[in-house]
Amino acid sequence: MTAIVELENATKVVNNGFDEEKVILNQVSLTIHEHDFITILGGNGAGKSTLFNVIAGTLPLTSGTIRIMGEDVTNLSPEKRAKYLARVFQDPKMGTAPRMTVAENLLIAKFRGEGRGLVPRKLNSHKEEFQATIDQIGNGLEKHLDTPIEFLSGGQRQALSLLMATLKRPELLLLDEHTAALDPKTSVALMDLTDRFVTKDQLTALMITHQMEDALKYGNRLLVMKDGQIIKDLNKAEKEAMTLEDYYHLFE
Repeated sequence: MTAIVELENATKVVNNGFDEEKVILNQVSLTIHEHDFITILGGNGAGKSTLFNVIAGTLPLTSGTIRIMGEDVTNLSPEKRAKYLARVFQDPKMGTAPRMTVAENLLIAKFRGEGRGLVPRKLNSHKEEFQATIDQIGNGLEKHLDTPIEFLSGGQRQALSLLMATLKRPELLLLDEHTAALDPKTSVALMDLTDRFVTKDQLTALMITHQMEDALKYGNRLLVMKDGQIIKDLNKAEKEAMTLEDYYHLFE
């Protein structure tokens, strides 16, 4: 089984502002295999976002190592790791250029990591392809190919962010509570779309969620984090065998 990401004793220590150090990620070792769809649960301060940030390189490790596709990226910048990763954030305003159109944002995503320029002729040559791409979303986005992003709803913007993140098949897709800012109906629709994209394209994904039901329903593994550590790493059969009450007991 191919290892996409490997963390060994990943530790992050920060200064809490009172000349005291706090461990926010504590000796975490984790292997993410190809085609894993891993959901992550944990309370505030459990280390979920820290885990994402050290993988993405936006937060350097204090100690430990991170390898992506066998390459030691521990000391690589976020820009150099971007060839492997794509991320969808909680805030619908992040991940897209608000004053650019849907088509222009898709063009940026299509050539992520390559030299590119927004030449009108080049954009026009991709519009038919982009229209066919957004037609599969089903939330009205198909009517807005030439609409600036700032005029889209939060759900449409998050769906576009997901589409942009998966357009070039990243080695690892990071879903950072990407449904948290949406109303329940829109959240359900986006999770269905997420599952369809990840399953159809056989992507490898890591998803932080605040919805325990989503953690149970989606993916083949579940990580439970507490105090900067992974306290449970459950496979699909193990998590399906547990009830909601069992999961609540994990955080006691």
